[in-house]
Amino acid sequence: MEDKDLHFMHIALEEACAAAGRDEVPIGAVLAGPDGTVIARNGNRTRELSDPSAHAEMLCIREGCAKAGAQRIPDCDLYITLEPCTMCAAAISFARVRRLVIGAPDPKGGGVLHGGRFYEQPTCHHKPEVVCLEMPECGKVLKDFFSA
Repeated sequence: MEDKDLHFMHIALEEACAAAGRDEVPIGAVLAGPDGTVIARNGNRTRELSDPSAHAEMLCIREGCAKAGAQRIPDCDLYITLEPCTMCAAAISFARVRRLVIGAPDPKGGGVLHGGRFYEQPTCHHKPEVVCLEMPECGKVLKDFFSA
């Protein structure tokens, strides 16, 4: 684990907490550029936007691609508090994200380390480097939200 990984994951946790404050499932994401700057940061907004695809990582990818003026962002790293679902895993692959850093695994709904394991499929054309930090605070935000 690198210091920058913890730095960006704490920003993603801030976004997860902000999502919980909006009564959204508390998942946060940060898209970091090759120079270590934050290109995009967001939390889930599926309810707010009435959009089932408005997951934190999807919103960051959309913003990053818009800023780059391209459909691919191959020099960027994506930090997410919870293992992405298969939809988001596919978008991460299609955007050619360089590195995916996960705060907590998701055995029930994850699509990277669990479930469909999207990056292991023969139809997947790009597999980012995947790092799972397994930070307890990432899981705690979700547990607290659902227990409330």
